[in-house]
Amino acid sequence: MAESTDLEQLMNSFKKFAIHGDTKATGKEMNGKNWAKLCKDCKIIDGKNVTGTDVDIVFTKVKAKTSRVITYEEFQKALEELAPKRFKGQSKEEALTSVYKLIEGKEPTNVGVTKMAKTAAVDRLTDTTKYTGSHKERFDESGKGRGKGGGEELVEETGYVGSYKNAGTYEEKTKAK
Repeated sequence: MAESTDLEQLMNSFKKFAIHGDTKATGKEMNGKNWAKLCKDCKIIDGKNVTGTDVDIVFTKVKAKTSRVITYEEFQKALEELAPKRFKGQSKEEALTSVYKLIEGKEPTNVGVTKMAKTAAVDRLTDTTKYTGSHKERFDESGKGRGKGGGEELVEETGYVGSYKNAGTYEEKTKAK
């Protein structure tokens, strides 16, 4: 029973890494970049026994000749190839179990991803309440942009000058006579 849950966790990790960074991915196939990321994030690559080059070579070995991705079954074959290299003192089965333990339940990490700077200077520059002149017209009172209406002058086809205070009263004057 424990083995089936371990394999389920392995499958879940495979799916999470397979869809990482690709909006069109289904989770059934993994590309080489995500394979390398899985190996790096799960510490299969240790820099001594298993390197990034080893990971790429194993990926190329297990995938179909014309394919650029590996399936879950090919993924398991790749792990079988890497396991004895990563855990040299163990038997093949023990090494494979150790590799599975490294991967189970893991998700892609976002280390080194750029975060938005939140400094006083950025806050001051993006505070729409402090805008003046024509820039002030581009935003409403809440600070939300008005879109095209705030960015360019919309022409009214009324026949009156831009800010004429008695606009629309001509009809009333001519009817009164």
